[in-house]
Amino acid sequence: MIPTLAGRLQTRIFLLATVGVIVTALIVPVLPGADGSLARMYGTAYLILLAVAVAGLGWECVYHLLMQFRWDKDWPTLFGLLTIVPEGLLMWGLLKLGLVPGIDHPVAFSTFATMFTMVWAGQWLFANGPMRVFFVRWRLRGGRVL
Repeated sequence: MIPTLAGRLQTRIFLLATVGVIVTALIVPVLPGADGSLARMYGTAYLILLAVAVAGLGWECVYHLLMQFRWDKDWPTLFGLLTIVPEGLLMWGLLKLGLVPGIDHPVAFSTFATMFTMVWAGQWLFANGPMRVFFVRWRLRGGRVL
């Protein structure tokens, strides 16, 4: 599959809105370093997830531009997995600088790293496994969900 930009954007939003929401709901009660009420923890986690979605749309544009220099116009699967590093660093930086709207309290690194890694792994595994089985046309339509 050679993903189109529209396909990459749709896939990212779809995965965050499904897999990301489910994984976040499951892991928030057991996140390390999290303090405060469960409602506040969920609120913070979903605001971070929303910020990841918004920043991720920008990342997809950058990735798409970089892929134009590759002969097959696609990332190897391992590159897709390794993009967790720059995206995670950007989001952590935005959190530390207080640039994520709605989050007015410090978030422990262990809390952020655990949530980000679990959500990222869940999305990556779903996109490289079940998504290809349940959404056969997704692969044939350049990654477009709609």
